[in-house]
Amino acid sequence: MSEHTKYSYPEKLSILRFFLDAEGVRKNPIPFHKRYFDKFGDSFSIQIGRSQHIILSRDNEVAQYILQKNQKNYHKSRFQSVYLSKYLGKGLLTVDGDFWLKQRRLIQPAFHKQKMNQLVETMRQTIVSEMDGLAEEQKVDLFPIMSELAFNVVAKSLFQFSIAEEKLDRIKFIIEEVQNFLIKEIRLPHKAWWFSVSGQVKKHLELAEENNTIIQEIIEERVASKSEINDLLNMLLETRYEDSGEGMSTQQLIDEIKILFTAGHETTANALTFTLHLLGNNPDVQQKVLEEILKIEAETEDVVEQLQKMTYTNAVLNESMRLYPPAWITDRQNVEDDTLGGYNIKKGTLIGVSFYELHRNVKYWENPDDFNPGRFLGEQKKQSMPYFYPFGAGPRMCIGAGFAIYEMCLAIAYIVKKYKIASVETTVQFNPLITLKPVGVEVIFSKR
Repeated sequence: MSEHTKYSYPEKLSILRFFLDAEGVRKNPIPFHKRYFDKFGDSFSIQIGRSQHIILSRDNEVAQYILQKNQKNYHKSRFQSVYLSKYLGKGLLTVDGDFWLKQRRLIQPAFHKQKMNQLVETMRQTIVSEMDGLAEEQKVDLFPIMSELAFNVVAKSLFQFSIAEEKLDRIKFIIEEVQNFLIKEIRLPHKAWWFSVSGQVKKHLELAEENNTIIQEIIEERVASKSEINDLLNMLLETRYEDSGEGMSTQQLIDEIKILFTAGHETTANALTFTLHLLGNNPDVQQKVLEEILKIEAETEDVVEQLQKMTYTNAVLNESMRLYPPAWITDRQNVEDDTLGGYNIKKGTLIGVSFYELHRNVKYWENPDDFNPGRFLGEQKKQSMPYFYPFGAGPRMCIGAGFAIYEMCLAIAYIVKKYKIASVETTVQFNPLITLKPVGVEVIFSKR
């Protein structure tokens, strides 16, 4: 495309309107996005200054194009590559291009189904011990409980039993502190100077460094012990690059482990919270899940086989992640000029795809706001899947998807078998941070 070619963009939201809404958008962008989509259609744009463009979309063609069809031209945005990597290092989530491909090829085998099957017993034991002693017959705030559960499942799957409780607590504390600050940095860019001058940036970089040290100690202890333990750390230590035959450097291992912790625990905690809330409001669906679990357990004691038979439980989980996708938005920037959805866009355009809105777009879903697990059963499932992005899509699709589904199905099966769940509210509040975080979701557990 020559310099003289006219660039074209979807209908523009005025920058003035955007700034007038800025405070509300920062607190919760979703209602604003919905209003703009309803006004402008499935994609709209914002122009900042003379040359910077942002496109926000809930159009499936746009999602498919940037994530799959022409994904090589669409790299992670600065938010992900600069802000996140500052604290999380250079791992699968934050890097691009050849280095990303090399890492992905290296790590993929550790997440192979056979390997995941080996972790199932660790997951199950962790869930059983975590869910023991849940408060009964009283309102409980669900997210903190699910967050603790999901964090410990990742921790035990990564490090099985070779790690002191206080180290784990410290890792969890640091991840949460750093993430909360990161959100401030992204949402309040005009305060960057203040965050720097007041020492907040320094403080959080030091926390991230402390996290590195803790994880490094765990790795070094493991390597020195020469023990063969069936956990993710062992699988990652055994991986070898195709070209050199060497393993990952310790620094690379640390970065990948931090990303597994960060990406692996909060998204799962979110999805479990929303799913249990929906089950608590739909006793008929809860009953069907229970019946499926009891039937499967009567057929086989093999946990992996049980997981493979949980068709209805899986559909419930999918429908929950359709309504409340934990990774609710993704963004990319094009490396070269391109034609996207009929528009000629300049290189460096920031494109955001709202999975939250795409999952509720009437163009793709009938009665999109209704909770209906039937969408993910039998023939209907085939129609739903092309418009469903709980783990992203394309080559960069979440590497831990299989792990997360196993974990969530095990947790739901265990909880539903042991407790009746009743939700306190019919609606659900959430805060769209880096992930879609549930707020104040309360349920009452009673013994079955």
